[in-house]
Parts: sequence; structure tokens; C-alpha cells
Amino acid sequence: MNAALTPPLAVYTDVDEIDPAAGVEMLEQSGFRVRVLGTGEAGRITTEAADAAVLLIGYSRITAEVMDRLPGLRLICTQSAGVDTVDVAAAEARGIWVANVPGAATEEVASHALAMALSLVRGLPFLDRRVRAGEWDGTVERLRRVSETTLGIIGMGRIGRRLAEMASPLFGAVVGHDPFVADPHWPQKVRRVGLRELLSSSDVVSLHLPLTEQTRRLLGRERLAAMRPGAALVNVSRGELIDHDALVDLLDSGHLAGAALDVLPTEPPPADLPLLRHPRILFSPHAAYLSEQSARSYVRVQAENAVSWLLKGEPVHVVVRGR
Repeated sequence: MNAALTPPLAVYTDVDEIDPAAGVEMLEQSGFRVRVLGTGEAGRITTEAADAAVLLIGYSRITAEVMDRLPGLRLICTQSAGVDTVDVAAAEARGIWVANVPGAATEEVASHALAMALSLVRGLPFLDRRVRAGEWDGTVERLRRVSETTLGIIGMGRIGRRLAEMASPLFGAVVGHDPFVADPHWPQKVRRVGLRELLSSSDVVSLHLPLTEQTRRLLGRERLAAMRPGAALVNVSRGELIDHDALVDLLDSGHLAGAALDVLPTEPPPADLPLLRHPRILFSPHAAYLSEQSARSYVRVQAENAVSWLLKGEPVHVVVRGR
């Protein structure tokens, strides 16, 4: 960058859950001007970040239309490993770099999934509701011995492998499915199976997948119905991986015993969403990735991607190569 030119502008869009102060300081010390909008609204982004070279986003959706209204945009930095809120094909076509933050919350997400899985096996959210309703009878729930249950993990990337490592000493068996992980990287204690076998043999199924056109509604009605009767489902990845109408039907019928969801297709969900009132679902507010430690890592690595682009010509964690 020519020092005689106006320093490039880096703009934070939505920053609802994580304080960007450390990232702002890092960016300013490296030669950026920084603006914090505090919104994911497309209209405000295109108006108030019209002169941005870099966008640092949380959950903001950066579409082709948004990119076209930001003529100076050269880099989009997500604050997650996932990049499904960015139209990556449009970014590539326009020569805009896209960078992500892999691995910042691997332990947090894996442990959150494990906690959810164990709570479902032991019926904790359902027993809690019964006690609050005046009941005092543990026999009303089917409580299982963890060491005699099977955990199925769909997606054996960083988080899936970490969950398998944590869960293997506890569960009777851990099985996994992921056609993209080569055998040398497959965890030794996890039996590799096809998707249908995993669904039919697991007492708890945990999802650890990115959202793509291939994985959208991966668990539709047919596959949910193929799950073992009395099984439970955990999702800490993306809400759109599941057909929630089908999930409700299978919970209502008793085919599935429960579900634990950290993510939903629309976040936050509308207050009148019937799913929120379902008695067999445990919810958390897309919080699986959060801890004091991970929050610091997300801010730091996101800013490092922008700094590396400015000083070295490309981000640290490249998803899409720009020009």
C-alpha cells in the first residue's frame, strides 16, 4: 500500500456477542482506519461502509448485491470457520478475498455437543421440566447407561474429531461418517460407517458439518425416520442441516426421544415459532462456540487476516483467493 494514500478502511458490521476492541486496536496499529457499525442490516452496511476495503463480519449476509454496492471491497473476514453467510462464488467472480477463523472454538463446540448428548441420554432437560411442574418421578423418562449407548458423529473435521476424543472414554461406541476425511486422518477409536448405518445404529447423532447446497436439509424426513427408535439428535453446526417440521413430527410420534439444538435456520428465531415450545427439545442460543478464551481468539484471528492481507498481500486463512 502507498503510504501517501488514505489508509484503507476496515469495517466491523455486526458485533453483538464479541467485543471487537482488541481487533480494532490491532487494525489501527497496522495502518487501517476502522469503523464499527454494530449492524448486520444490508442497507446500513452498503451505506455506511461504502468506502470499505475490508469487512469484518459476524452473522451479516454478504450477497452479490451487497458486494456490488461496495466498489472498493477487497476482503471479507468472517468471525467463524463457516462462510455460509457469504456468497463465495460472487466474491470469487469479483476478485474479493474471503478469509475465515478455523479452530478458535474447537474445544468449546465439541464440549457443548458432548454436554447436550449426555443431557439427552440422561433425560436431564425433560426431568427438569417435570420437577418444575410438580412431578417427582424419574421413571417417566427412559434413562440410559452412557457406557452402553452409541454416539454417531456426522462430520469428522476438527470439531467432530475432538468430540470423538472426548466421548470415546464415556460411550460404549463412537461411530462416524465423513466421505471427505482420508483414512490416515480418521480417529482410531471411531468406527467408520455409511450414513444410513450411522443413523440406524446410534442412540445419539451429533452434526458437525458446514452448510453447503449438498448438506442443506441433509437430515430430511426420510433420514430422520431412519434413525434408531428412541434416539436423540444434537445440532451445533447450522440450522439448515435439518428439516425441523419433520423433526417435530418424529418427536411427536415418539420415534425420536429428544433433540438439542444450538442453531436454527433463522437467528434469533421469531418469538412465536412453535418449535421453541416443543417439550422434547433443549435449546441454546448459538452459544456452543463461546468462552472467554474463544472470544479473544475469534477477534484476534479475524483481525490478523486483515492485517496479513494489508502487509503481506493475502490473509492467513484463505477461503477464496482474490486479486
